Amino acid sequence: ALLSLTGCSQRVADLTVASTKNFNLNSGQLIKGQRVNGEDTKAIILFPVGIPSVKEAADKAIEKDRCTVALSDVVITQLNQAFIVGKIGYRVEGTQVIDRSQPECQK
Repeated sequence: ALLSLTGCSQRVADLTVASTKNFNLNSGQLIKGQRVNGEDTKAIILFPVGIPSVKEAADKAIEKDRCTVALSDVVITQLNQAFIVGKIGYRVEGTQVIDRSQPECQK
């Protein structure tokens, strides 16, 4: 029972800027927001029930605010919390890059 509760995480990458969205780097209206994170995990019951995706984890972090177009100072972590049962996945954490030039985003 104790072995099923154990887990570890491993830092996979550190990135200056990351995005899964198209945006204009030269917009001149990019500002920093809050620190956010997103996870994509899949259950394991003897075998993984699916394949986790870094892109899905990044999308979840970026989509926490509709004006966010990217993340800066990004850390990607691989999660392994399984022994026979548990979960695997990725966590993407970064600071929001907000584009105030997008419609409905002028503040």
